[in-house]
Amino acid sequence: MKIVCVGTGYVGLVSGVCFSEFGFHVVCVDKDKAKIAVLNQGKPTIYEPGLESMMRANVEAGRLFFSDDLALALKDADVVFIAVGTPSRYDDSYGYADLSYVFAAAAEIARACEKYILVVTKSTVPAGTGKKISQIIKEANPTLDFDVASNPEFLREGSAIEDFMRPDRVIVGVESKRAEDLVSELYRPLKLNNTPVLFTSVESAEVIKYAANSFLATKIAFINEMADLCERLGANILDVAHGMGLDSRIGKRYLEPGPGFGGSCFPKDTLALVKMAESAGIRSRIVESVVLSNDLRKYRMTEKIIEACDGDVRGKTIAILGLTFKPGTDDMRDSASLVIIPELLNSQAHVRVYDPQGMNEAKKLLTGKIQWCGNAYEAMENADVLVLLTEWNEFLRLNLEKVKSLLNSPIVVDLRNIYKREEMQKAGIRYFSVGRASA
Repeated sequence: MKIVCVGTGYVGLVSGVCFSEFGFHVVCVDKDKAKIAVLNQGKPTIYEPGLESMMRANVEAGRLFFSDDLALALKDADVVFIAVGTPSRYDDSYGYADLSYVFAAAAEIARACEKYILVVTKSTVPAGTGKKISQIIKEANPTLDFDVASNPEFLREGSAIEDFMRPDRVIVGVESKRAEDLVSELYRPLKLNNTPVLFTSVESAEVIKYAANSFLATKIAFINEMADLCERLGANILDVAHGMGLDSRIGKRYLEPGPGFGGSCFPKDTLALVKMAESAGIRSRIVESVVLSNDLRKYRMTEKIIEACDGDVRGKTIAILGLTFKPGTDDMRDSASLVIIPELLNSQAHVRVYDPQGMNEAKKLLTGKIQWCGNAYEAMENADVLVLLTEWNEFLRLNLEKVKSLLNSPIVVDLRNIYKREEMQKAGIRYFSVGRASA
């Protein structure tokens, strides 16, 4: 079976590489010639643990190819995945998913195909998109034999390979037995491992992705608000989250307090769900509140940093470790650092930063007088306060004696609750965390 993945962003590249690992012939296509050139050199255009070695192995095995020619790639293809971006719109339709890339890909696919093709959306798209894609294909190529399906991805950045190869479930929206059989063959390696494959209508599959992400985002926003409450009441949010998570109806995952969710999915998907509900004539008040709560969260974390500096950061040097929205990725999309750092600069603080993977992307998005450092200890040298913003592994075991000696004043603001209050006290460091009493 020959597969084509249109779009070599996070979803398209990971999916294409993993399908080739299953043994299929895969061509990943992108209009960006420079990106394709890099991929053809055996270098991934994103950072994801394990991706580079798997990509190179399948290229060498003759199963994985990269091209900027969609028509050529589609020759003799059986399945084509649309995995282009669906960012939030920022025009008069603010918040709605921008489907222009999806629809353009559908039209191009229709014009290039001459035999039956299964067109599958991997991109996150609102309910009804599958029907619109069918309409576009029929208009562009009235005689083409095709099916449209929805196969949303549930890949966590930093563990995407594992999520694809050993998923909790696979969701597929189909409208025909032929499409169902094709997708069943695609995921046969997973079914051998007893992975549940759920077939639904196309519309249901489209909604499942938004509903799942919005529910997880709700858990994050909720535990962050509980953290604020714990600080006021003298409770420990870690104990509260643990006690909640022991309830099998709730579960322990996504109950880690911090500076709010970011990345490529939760921010845009929660906003898109709100807009999708509005288009259907109803309101999703819970998700609306989640969006607002998360937006405000990043400003609250900035206030926490300023409070740790006795309410004034003017002229003070703030060392920030971690820029990406989470460890294990170079993704800066909707990272808390994109709000916190500009707010600190506006408050006339000096900012020094370090991130193991996100520096190049961060430099494209952050402006102002920022000192970009080569390692964690360089960033904190002569700083007045150290802020732990992303829980990269190398930040989990800092030499606290060295931290104290490098800082002008021994103050640490831990926005990920990496450390124990007692160990900071023992090191003689004033310690501020999230949802716990300060040291």
